[in-house]
Amino acid sequence: MVWYSRCYDDVPRIVVTPPGPKSREVIELDDEFIMQSFSRWYPLVVKSGCGPIIEDLDGNLYIDFNSGIGVMNLGHNHPKVVEVIKKQADKLLHYSLTDFLYEEAVLHAKEFLSIVPIEGKKKVFYCNSGTEGIEGALKIVKGYFRGSRQCILSFIGAFHGRTLGSLSISGSKTIHKKYFQPLLPGVIHIPFPDPYRCPLGVEGDECGDAVISYIEDYIFRRLVSGDDVAGIFVEPIQGEGGYIVPPDDFLPNLRKLCDRYNILLVFDEVQTGIGRTGKWFAAEHWGVKPDLLVSSKALASGLPLGAVAGKAEVMSLPKGTHASTFGGNPVALAASKAVIEVIKSEDLLNNALRVGESIIKRVSEWVDEYELVGHVRGKGLMIGIELVKDKESKEYATKELSQVLMEAFRRGLAVIGAGFSTIRIAPPIIITEELAHKGLDILEESIKVVNNEFRKFKY
Repeated sequence: MVWYSRCYDDVPRIVVTPPGPKSREVIELDDEFIMQSFSRWYPLVVKSGCGPIIEDLDGNLYIDFNSGIGVMNLGHNHPKVVEVIKKQADKLLHYSLTDFLYEEAVLHAKEFLSIVPIEGKKKVFYCNSGTEGIEGALKIVKGYFRGSRQCILSFIGAFHGRTLGSLSISGSKTIHKKYFQPLLPGVIHIPFPDPYRCPLGVEGDECGDAVISYIEDYIFRRLVSGDDVAGIFVEPIQGEGGYIVPPDDFLPNLRKLCDRYNILLVFDEVQTGIGRTGKWFAAEHWGVKPDLLVSSKALASGLPLGAVAGKAEVMSLPKGTHASTFGGNPVALAASKAVIEVIKSEDLLNNALRVGESIIKRVSEWVDEYELVGHVRGKGLMIGIELVKDKESKEYATKELSQVLMEAFRRGLAVIGAGFSTIRIAPPIIITEELAHKGLDILEESIKVVNNEFRKFKY
């Protein structure tokens, strides 16, 4: 019996159509007092959580298929993590790692670096979030070349964060950059090899080779010399961009290209890391080792923590050039160390692979069953279901995505989207196969409802 089975007897449970009266009160206050510079998928007001289950303010219970946007990989309030947090909170809350020293940092660093897929001697820099980690990685990359290389390559569809440096190398949606130009100079965006929608006009696995050729034949010959590029930033699997898995040869060939031109390869594993794909980090699916790796989100099970890990010789910024007052908070570090230990002791990497394979097997059948379902892709428990209005033209079904998510919400499943019309399935990696398929039952019913309405309108 799993530890969270004691929390709730029966899920999902909808006692009042959401949002209920208590939730609506919070929604009104939120609109009055909180800056609305973000968009929400539906009006879910979360009260509490236990494992892969969340409860709203009105007592409705939901199966959590988004893990707090990829953060709660161990589920909500894992008892071993909570115990460690309480113990550390009684001992030390803060004393600024980049001004002083404490034991929690070196103990965590030793444990964390043991799972990071980087060759040779490694070091880590601690911060508070994914976007702060990307900012740090940008400085580390440029600092390594002491300013002699100014250019950065990143990918269309990528999402690296919302601060100005990370925003500069993102290429997900135009709204993210609206009003904030000019951004960081010297950034060149290149197509990401999406086998389903290859932007270079080839099909399937050929897309990866086409992108590598594009970099060498067009970018390095016409826009910037390869020896002027400091780093290439890439998500091994694009997250916000649509849960896009590249062809198998792409990342190995990107590694070879970086080696040819002495370019640093930086993996953004903020969403893909800490067991999400059934490996500690998604790069391990292809056996590719980066020079730098950025991790956050699930790293500390809900507490703010980011980390930039890299080859020791690359982590060479001079003293005084980079720091973070709150980075490497001792409570967050203690929680993160517990996260790593729990994943090992509970064999959660294999659970993510096993349950993920079961989900992909089932939802892949929906491509033939439902007119709206165009493509299924993923690794472990990072799975995308792309909705389309037409399977030949692959026109995005953006409105229909919103309708499916709302239908699921009202039935007791918390699931969100990615890209322009992709359902992202990312439950906690502790989820059982039984509970995962209960969530899929709700999702399938929601797709069926919207698909039937779509067919009526179309025909």
